[in-house]
Amino acid sequence: KESSAEKKLSSENEKGLETKEKQSFSESQKSSISEKLKVFQKKILYIEDNEDTAEAVKIILTNTGFKTDISLSGKDGVKKAKNGFDLILIDIMLPDMSGWDIFTKLKGNIKAKFAFLSAIPVSRERMKELKKAGVSDYVTKPFEKDDLIKRIKKVLK
Repeated sequence: KESSAEKKLSSENEKGLETKEKQSFSESQKSSISEKLKVFQKKILYIEDNEDTAEAVKIILTNTGFKTDISLSGKDGVKKAKNGFDLILIDIMLPDMSGWDIFTKLKGNIKAKFAFLSAIPVSRERMKELKKAGVSDYVTKPFEKDDLIKRIKKVLK
């Protein structure tokens, strides 16, 4: 049989383990929350003339935790971009100006990363040129939701 001193010691050890588990779990939770807050703090502007596509991407990114805004024209996108975004996601083919024109107009004037989201495929050689010019990524439509999110998070790291 356990003596009362042994029971007390055993009880204290169990409480100590529970406390350590709670602290460890708490640290894990804090890390997870901290990671989510970093995402929440990131602002993305998506410049896309197709309203359905723009809204769908906005929903995907917003549900992931990004602050997301859309522009349905190049001119409007250039104006909005000056409000400060971490990432400018640009469609290549817009009716009022090309995605490339938007990129070249903005890249020296604002502090943001740039990526293209377009139905037009791009060769490896062209991608190398785009990266040299300052484009972080080029995602081809149609895209997988999880792939888009993963690539955007990678660009924003």
